[in-house]
Amino acid sequence: MIDTATLWLVIIGLGAGSFLLRFTFLGFVGDRPLPDWLLRHLRYTAVAILPALVAPLVVFSGENGSTDPTRIAAAIVTLAVGIWTKNVFAAIGAGALTLIVLVYGIG
Repeated sequence: MIDTATLWLVIIGLGAGSFLLRFTFLGFVGDRPLPDWLLRHLRYTAVAILPALVAPLVVFSGENGSTDPTRIAAAIVTLAVGIWTKNVFAAIGAGALTLIVLVYGIG
């Protein structure tokens, strides 16, 4: 178990790090125009973050960190529907429906 002082030290450290990271863009660069090449790269930040958050949950979701075929199937359906429709909500809905059908056998 972690003691209270260590927990608060970690919370304060993460908060300070998060503040400094955001302040770098908002405080130092916020009133200056950014170069076009940087703006072009920043557009893809959200597109890169979501798969980075979801991929470990899909790949290592089974027993003891093993791969779960139902989650892999749902991820493949989500990706396919997203590419086909270019609609985030349709992709999420199709992936969720696939997962529900494969886990609970509805249908």
